This record gives sequence, C-alpha cells and structure tokens, in this order.
Amino acid sequence: MQTVPTDGSPASASALGAAALAALEGRGPAVLSTGPGDPAPPAELLDPVDDDVAAVVTTTGSTGAPKAVLLPAAALLASADATYARLGPPGRWLLALPAHHIAGLQVLLRSARAGQPAVAMDLRPGFRPEAFAALAPGVTYTSLVPTQLRRLLDAGGAALDALRGLRAVLLGGAAADADLLTRAAAEGVPVVTTYGMSETCGGCVYDGRPLDGVTVTLEPDGRIVLGGATVAAGYRGAVSAVDTAAFVGGAFRTNDLGAWRADGRLEVLGRADDVIVTGGEKVAPATVERALLSQAGVREACVVGVPDPEWGARVVAAVVGDGVDADALRAAVAPGLGRAAPRVVTVVDALPLRGIGKPDRAAVRALLADGAAPS
Repeated sequence: MQTVPTDGSPASASALGAAALAALEGRGPAVLSTGPGDPAPPAELLDPVDDDVAAVVTTTGSTGAPKAVLLPAAALLASADATYARLGPPGRWLLALPAHHIAGLQVLLRSARAGQPAVAMDLRPGFRPEAFAALAPGVTYTSLVPTQLRRLLDAGGAALDALRGLRAVLLGGAAADADLLTRAAAEGVPVVTTYGMSETCGGCVYDGRPLDGVTVTLEPDGRIVLGGATVAAGYRGAVSAVDTAAFVGGAFRTNDLGAWRADGRLEVLGRADDVIVTGGEKVAPATVERALLSQAGVREACVVGVPDPEWGARVVAAVVGDGVDADALRAAVAPGLGRAAPRVVTVVDALPLRGIGKPDRAAVRALLADGAAPS
C-alpha cells in the first residue's frame, strides 16, 4: 500500500494520478490518498491488500465514521469505460474537486485512460471561477458539485463560456435543485447529473439511467441497490456488521431511497436514515427541500427533524436565499406539503457542508435544535 498525500495543489494531484494509474495497470502498489489536514491513516489501513485492489478511498463519513473502501482495478476501469460509452469519445478532464475523494480520483483516472493527463486547478486558495475559466481551453469534461456550478453561472463571462465549451459537466456530490438545472440548461451548459458513491467507484447512474454494466434495483421499502461491474470489493479495517452486510452478491445495498419515474429514470428521494417520523407519519426531507427550492429567491435548503415532546420529531428547515422571508416561505409551501410542511424555517447565510459539498445534516440539526435565530 502506498500513501499519497494531497494538498490541493496541481503537483500533488499529478502525483496521485500517476501513482493511481500505475496501480491500475499493475505497475505499482495500491494507493491510499489523503487530503490536507487529514490525520495519518491508521496502521491497519496500510497492510497489504489483495492484488486486484488498485485504490483505497475513504468515505466522507456523512452518516457516521468514515470507512475505507477497497476499489479493484477492474471496477475502476469498468467505471471509466462506461463513462465514455455514455458521454462520448475519451478526452481531457479539468480537475476542480479534491483529488483524494472518489470523484476527484476518477477525474484523474478517466483522463489518464484517455492518454491525456488531467488539468488540475490549484484548490489551495479555494475554488475560483476565474481560475476554472483560465484552465478550460482544450478540456473536454469536468466534474463539479452544485455549489461550484452555481458560482460559475453567477460569474458569467469567461466562466460561463468555459462551461458551454465542454462536452459534458458531471454534477454530483449533493442533490441539485431543479432551478439550478433549469438555469444551466437555459445557458447552454451540458450538465449530466450523477448518482453513486465511493462504494460504486463514484457516479454510476447518469441522468437517472444506470451506466452500461450497472444494475439498479429497489427493495420493497424503496432502498436502492446498485450492482454490476463498478461495485467495490468491500471495506477495509474495523466496520460494523451492518456495513459488511451492505455488500452482497456483487451488489451494494445503499442507504438511499429511490423511485422509478414514469420515463423509467431513477429518482433519488434521500437517505433512509434522514426520514423524519413526525406524529407517526414519515417525511422524506428531499420532498420538502424540493418544495422550498421551487420558491423564488431560495438557493439552498436542508430539512431535518428535531426532537419534539408531542410529535416525536418536528420538521424544520434551514434555507439560503436572497430576500427570503421565512414565514412567507413556510406559508407558500405548506398547502402542498400538509403535515410534512416545516414547522419552522430559518434563513442562514450558508449551510454547513462536509465532504465535497454535501449538507452536514448533523450540524444543521444541532443549529436548529438550539433555536438559532435567523441570520
């Protein structure tokens, strides 16, 4: 096992890409990448792995302690090849995400698979639209999270031109609201929404349709099960029996709920453990968030449940927006949501995030449970 630290610099991304490609082609040991400020990996993660494993990627820990995912070379290659089969000819990628996360590592490997090393942004000063625009000429693809896409659209000018010049912009890491997608389409930006996780070598469902070699099934309760060629070999180190049991028969049983739309596409409804039970009724936060995001001025929304002595939990929401009146917003969405309507809406300057752009629901829950006043 080879540990490759990254610090957000293009040089560290290049070093990780070279080491990962060597592991992918059987010319070097499996790689374990770390990000800036990450603690040294525990000793058990550095022990030798099976010969077919090319990379070990740690999850962001959005639902508990981070886990180390074993990614076989065959799964990573299948993911890269299926991506090109869906998007078009192989090409050069612009790396705008942390290289040590699965989405960033995949950008490096897909570009290397095309024989064209990725162009990496310097992320040490943070994500800057002007830097993205300067690096985009000659690039075919990129991968972003919704916050980055929104900032590029807001910047307009050269940043927007850079987006329009790409063959595809993969969008993942967090749910994208319909208004953002509509805005991007109106501006001529070729966005492809993705769904997946480290356990599936990143995104494996594009615009609601599984990639070639990927299977999607729904359990009776709506839980999404992903199978096929891109599924990881399992976890490394100490994990719970529940985590271990998530890998079964070449498939990964996610903790997400989904439904099939009328057009045959998968709609991800949110995480099973995010479901709020209020007065005996189950509320999916994603449903409430979509209603809030459909209102004028609302840019971001996160819905959680906080303890309530009468109802067990009450539905509350934190939103980010321009000129948003919290009471008026709640009144606007309540008729269509019924008992799922948020009891309280709080306007905040920014949602707490974790990983590469996912709302930190635990932090939002703590904020709203403490009765924090609107900003």
